Amino acid sequence: MQKVVVIGAGPAGLTAAYELLKHGYDVTILEKGGQVGGISKTVRHGGNRMDIGGHRFFSKDQRVMDWWAELMPLQGAPAMDDRILERSVPLSPGGPDPEQEDRVMLTRNRVSRIYYQKHFFDYPISLKMETLKTMGFGTTLKVGLSFLGATIHKRPNDNLENYYINSFGKKLYGMFFEGYTEKLWGRHPREIDASWGKQRTKELSIFGILRDMFSKVFQSPQQRAKHVQTSLIESFRYPKFGPGQLWETVAAEVGRMGGRIWMNCEATGVDVQDGRVAGVRCRDADGEHELTADVFFSTMPIKDLIAGMNDVPEPVRRVAAGLPYRDFVTVGLLVDRLNLKNETQLKTLGNIVPDCWIYVQDTNVRLGRIQIFNNWSPYMVEDPQHTVWIGLEYFCNEGDAFWNQSEEECVALAVRELTAMGVIDGPAHVLDSHRERVQKAYPAYFDTYDEIGVVVEYLDSLGNLYCLGRNGQHRYNNMDHSMATAFEAVDNLVNGVTGKENIWNVNTEQEYHEEKKA
Repeated sequence: MQKVVVIGAGPAGLTAAYELLKHGYDVTILEKGGQVGGISKTVRHGGNRMDIGGHRFFSKDQRVMDWWAELMPLQGAPAMDDRILERSVPLSPGGPDPEQEDRVMLTRNRVSRIYYQKHFFDYPISLKMETLKTMGFGTTLKVGLSFLGATIHKRPNDNLENYYINSFGKKLYGMFFEGYTEKLWGRHPREIDASWGKQRTKELSIFGILRDMFSKVFQSPQQRAKHVQTSLIESFRYPKFGPGQLWETVAAEVGRMGGRIWMNCEATGVDVQDGRVAGVRCRDADGEHELTADVFFSTMPIKDLIAGMNDVPEPVRRVAAGLPYRDFVTVGLLVDRLNLKNETQLKTLGNIVPDCWIYVQDTNVRLGRIQIFNNWSPYMVEDPQHTVWIGLEYFCNEGDAFWNQSEEECVALAVRELTAMGVIDGPAHVLDSHRERVQKAYPAYFDTYDEIGVVVEYLDSLGNLYCLGRNGQHRYNNMDHSMATAFEAVDNLVNGVTGKENIWNVNTEQEYHEEKKA
């Protein structure tokens, strides 16, 4: 029986372990932290739960969808809020009742909007009549003229700023892209590779928006179906208790199948001999250990993986050391109410706004996004009928002034910003709070990233090493993409495929992540 060591118990690592065990491999997972799921974990605070970053369970990859359904079946009866509000949701005949059972996926509405200058706009931005009315005639005229200018004077698509201006015009770019992007990455968009934006706004340019608008007016339904290739997903699946519940379920299955998960065990070094990985050094409460195995799967950050290897060529070491990351802080606030009016047609408990995420484009606050956990799942909140549990998302660098704030200082800043934005009426409405800090949440596309090919080439030369997942490939993967890298790697190992291009090629298509085929 071949032995495999998997570094990391996030989505990619756990998926790989589960699939390897089905094929009869002996599997040990090393997990640095005390909880599985990586950034897809669910954090408990009192009777409330936080989803770190927000995770919609939707994928264009049917294998991923089927895999999720195998682990957590779709609901067969309405969830608590659906039942109270008499909302119609898709049900799976014979599926579990979320009011009676925990191992269940819910179907939830996809609602995300932009909050800019105390007004809501569609996310991604649209040109519907409501949008134009909210912008006002003067701003709408400037947006149109700006876009016409961008079409006449095209810029080279060699950075993210130029890509956005070519797609939307300078005015719209300045309103909805420039400030938010700088909040997220800590760099101006002109310093960032355009490839990140292309995956997230494919065909969502003004031309694409106008084309779809006019197609609805002048084409028959059959013509629209033929010409309109993609549309945004309208709903997604979500575990009753958040994404971490699924990964805790997978971890339990890994244990049941004979796999081992060493928690609070950090991989500190990799021993390379004769073009192969011979062993991994790790550290836990009992001290230093070295594990030998036949095959190694790594989801740890490439930067740290290379730093812990012996005899790495200097160009590879230099590029890996320069790969940048963006870190992440979530402040959970339990409030008695939000000062935002629900002007949509969607019914919610307490008539709160129906958004899962609210993107904050204003540059006078540091806040990047707001999650409303009540809308992800009512079971994330201890009392969803009388309180609102929100997550305020901040992007920063580990060790900077914001990261190093005390929890009390960080919460106070979050409350001040929400009050200034008009989202709450002041600190008196805050009932509880909690802060979570996440290292290396976002692999970034600048600094030495454009030279990453030399690192990939070196890693691929180590025949028994497979690099998976978001940090394992230094790519802004969604959860399903991370899982897909694990599927590809396990398939290669099982089938004796020596090339690894298919693993690295996951999530390289230039297609918007939240579109589905029409």
